[in-house]
Amino acid sequence: MPKHGKRYRALLEKFDLSRPYSVDEAVRMVKELASARFDETVEMAVRLGVDPRKADQAIRGSVVLPHGTGRQVRVLVFTRGDEEAEARDAGADYVGFKDLIEKIQGGWLEFDAVVATPDAMPEVAKLGRILGPRGLMPSPKTGTVTKNVGQVVRELKRGRIDFRVDRSGNLHAPVGKVSFPEEHLLENVLAFFQEILNLRPAEFKGTYVHTVHLAPTMGPGVEVDVNNLYERVKSFS
Repeated sequence: MPKHGKRYRALLEKFDLSRPYSVDEAVRMVKELASARFDETVEMAVRLGVDPRKADQAIRGSVVLPHGTGRQVRVLVFTRGDEEAEARDAGADYVGFKDLIEKIQGGWLEFDAVVATPDAMPEVAKLGRILGPRGLMPSPKTGTVTKNVGQVVRELKRGRIDFRVDRSGNLHAPVGKVSFPEEHLLENVLAFFQEILNLRPAEFKGTYVHTVHLAPTMGPGVEVDVNNLYERVKSFS
């Protein structure tokens, strides 16, 4: 087990690591565990029982959180023609094509999300080695390769998160800030979990969701009772 500092160990004493908590309790506890001098992000980690090596089990999707993530998202759009004005009107921070490609190839990466129209992708594909490892490469699977750039830009600005399962079957995503009211954090958590359930493969057998944890940026994770989450999602939706 990794060694933790005095502050972290003190936080661990505030709750029982040996048992899961209801989602309402976990949200309340995460707010109490925040101790940094900045507004910590609340992260949600979900361990699934899927095998990501199988194409139908490589869970990937997106969801617009009801109350956003609490951070400003800088959106870049690769396009040309009519969609340029649409992207700018929707609030995109950067709009362009070859000029932006060259800028990124030169080392510029001051943006948080990327959208591209289909006709731009042959050129944008050249940025795969730069954008791919950072999770910024536009993809039809997440709807970031689209002709409806205005809609996607607005969703990203409003608090849309994209997520994908890693090689170990884990999903991670920000679901808000510790400064959020409890009910706003709760609704974001339930919206994210609902989307994960919606993506369950039709032919999947076995336990789909193994564990769920919530944690502030600088604090320990609190395990959430999965059965309770299922029940709360029913009433939420």
